[in-house]
Amino acid sequence: MNNQPIDLVTAFLAEGTRSGASSDEIAELTAVACKGIDAALTRIVGRLGVAALLNRSLHLAARVHGWMAALTEGNPSTVDAIALKSALAQQTSAEAAASSVLFLTTFNDQLIKLIGASLAERLLRSVWVTFLSGPSAQDTTP
Repeated sequence: MNNQPIDLVTAFLAEGTRSGASSDEIAELTAVACKGIDAALTRIVGRLGVAALLNRSLHLAARVHGWMAALTEGNPSTVDAIALKSALAQQTSAEAAASSVLFLTTFNDQLIKLIGASLAERLLRSVWVTFLSGPSAQDTTP
């Protein structure tokens, strides 16, 4: 399975942590990625499908990062990006990066199982490029 885009995300977060990226910055990037994922996939799998994939990924990531379990409680038809961003920002930068990487790679793996690697890569290419370039100055993602 080719995970080159997500491998770049992992490397980007690892480098950001080494170079002093704060948990707030990591949280912001993760929220931007979630917003991009929603925009890229809603027309393909619907809003409920995107929420289900994101929630499943949070649930699986919570097995390693227990604090994420609280994010999976509530309405399974939505993902509370504000709560995710806030929870990530409260972690150390290393924990925020590690949990974000696990969450995003788990999401990517779940999507690949559903639609295949080639289509997943094509659909999310712009998300990972945006993620790797960081949030824009105009981005007001909550």
